[in-house]
Amino acid sequence: MSASARFDVLAIGNAIVDVIARASDEVIESEGLLKGGMRLIDADEADRLYGLMGPAIEMSGGSAANTLAGMAALGRKTAFIGQVAQDQLGEVFTHDLRALGVSYETPALSEGAPTARCLILVTPDGQRTMNTFLGASHLLDQAMIKEEWIADAAILYLEGYLWDPPLSRAAMRRAIDVSRSAGRKVAFTLSDAFIIDRHGDDLRGLIREGLFDILFANEVEICALAGSDDFDAAVASVAGQVPLLVVTRGEKGAIAVVNGTEDISVVAEAIDDVVDTTGAGDLFAAGFLSGQAEGRSIADCLKMGAICAREIIAQVGPRAQCDLKAEVAAKLA
Repeated sequence: MSASARFDVLAIGNAIVDVIARASDEVIESEGLLKGGMRLIDADEADRLYGLMGPAIEMSGGSAANTLAGMAALGRKTAFIGQVAQDQLGEVFTHDLRALGVSYETPALSEGAPTARCLILVTPDGQRTMNTFLGASHLLDQAMIKEEWIADAAILYLEGYLWDPPLSRAAMRRAIDVSRSAGRKVAFTLSDAFIIDRHGDDLRGLIREGLFDILFANEVEICALAGSDDFDAAVASVAGQVPLLVVTRGEKGAIAVVNGTEDISVVAEAIDDVVDTTGAGDLFAAGFLSGQAEGRSIADCLKMGAICAREIIAQVGPRAQCDLKAEVAAKLA
């Protein structure tokens, strides 16, 4: 972490409680769901689908919050801005994040929508299919942005999922301005192809303006952003527009492209049994950004990301249940 920065990373994202249950492929098919994808649902659908789920595990989640939880486990200083409501799930989310050592002070809403939840169906192959009720999380107002925190964070990390609601999008645009005015870096994760379907032109414009220093994507997302089915062509198209492009490729590992010219790759960490892919990308980002905070090489950052992703898919849920710091240190050594 820079000596002049209070936080290694401050993230803005959805404040969500995950509800995770096993499900058969037949359930995914009968419900007409895209296996491995994410869809937004309303309160009625959330209640209906919850009634169909088997025994579930409930834990705090949200993509950017998961990344910060991983970074905190690795010993980094982090902060989160995200909206919950004054209800039981809001209290659970707040307690869980603070207990991990993540700074979190966004006031809970006293009225309106309840705290967000994501109903996650995990099939036997470990793939997670997410059904998200955004609830209070999409009501993040610009007034909730702690500008002094943003200016005091080496990297501002923005979750693409939260780019969809107009209110939170405006808050994130303001956060970008504050971060860049303070001379900090801005990282953005595309989160899902549906975000690009809905806001691709907007995001491409921000990239052309040079507002993102680090861009995270997976194979599907980078192809959607570039408008190409050819992975290599898609990467080449986007890489020249951002200082650092990081693309995860599942079992094929991950790549990073620096200033459009220097290509670096890492293989996926070996694993015997994929238990649950929920949070794999989030924890990859945690490892990568932690490496950045430590001033490591891009190759080391990729390796740290791969190690963290491997550890999270070997368990149920997106929050590490092992000593993540020790695992990364051992495998790097």
